Amino acid sequence: MSRLGKKPIPAPNGVTITVKGQEVSVKGPKGTLNFRAHDDVEVSYGDGALSVKPRFETARSRALWGTTRAVLANNVKGVTEGFEKNLEMTGVGYRAAMQGKNLQMQLGYSHEIIYQPPEGITIAVGKPTEVKVSGIDPQAVGQAASEIRSYRPPEPYKGKGVRYVGEFIRRKEGKKK
Repeated sequence: MSRLGKKPIPAPNGVTITVKGQEVSVKGPKGTLNFRAHDDVEVSYGDGALSVKPRFETARSRALWGTTRAVLANNVKGVTEGFEKNLEMTGVGYRAAMQGKNLQMQLGYSHEIIYQPPEGITIAVGKPTEVKVSGIDPQAVGQAASEIRSYRPPEPYKGKGVRYVGEFIRRKEGKKK
């Protein structure tokens, strides 16, 4: 039995949750997120809390039970607080700047890289070497941060590249004479 799946998701003040069959809509101060639950789980809303139960006693239903509850909890958190990922650039001449809504990066190539964020994602540049990606959908925020990181992933010899804040880069030893 899923211990996490049993816990109801409380709806904070200012959050409206609508359940129509398998469609769950969460509306809050930062926006609206929609989720379609799998047919193996049952979603219900009552007493100011959202609860998820498996419909069948199969392994698949029990697996989707906790997953569905986690996604819905992230939706509630996203419309109230939002999600963010911080990236840092390490390397000589590596820097970022905003060009309207687009992110302009210089990462050691002969050309500048322009990244256009998807709908619902906001990008902010505090220092020239720090980028903050934020939004209400955790999957979209992680995908955008991953795409930015993929332009120049950190390399193991000098540690140059774009990495998440707090990410550990395993360093390798260089050549020896």
